[in-house]
Amino acid sequence: MARYLILLLLILLLGLLQWKLWRGDGGLQEVRRLEEAVARQEAENRRLAERNRALAEEVLDLRSGLEAVEERARSELGMIKKDETFYQVVEEEPAR
Repeated sequence: MARYLILLLLILLLGLLQWKLWRGDGGLQEVRRLEEAVARQEAENRRLAERNRALAEEVLDLRSGLEAVEERARSELGMIKKDETFYQVVEEEPAR
């Protein structure tokens, strides 16, 4: 009888340990969820690092010369130099 009681106790203990492994705090389910969260955050960090690099290059370019300022003023604000004529070419859509 004592053998069966010990065997039952060991089986229950094994079941409890398995449950903690699969479902409990720090179990495999939580590990997978955290790994996915880390992967998403690393991808976001890479995207933001690339954006920061591009912005840093733009800042250096703007600090280094007036050509960059002039180009930005022309493209974003539509500015032209004195005595300069602006032509805008509009392409027609082909007839269908």
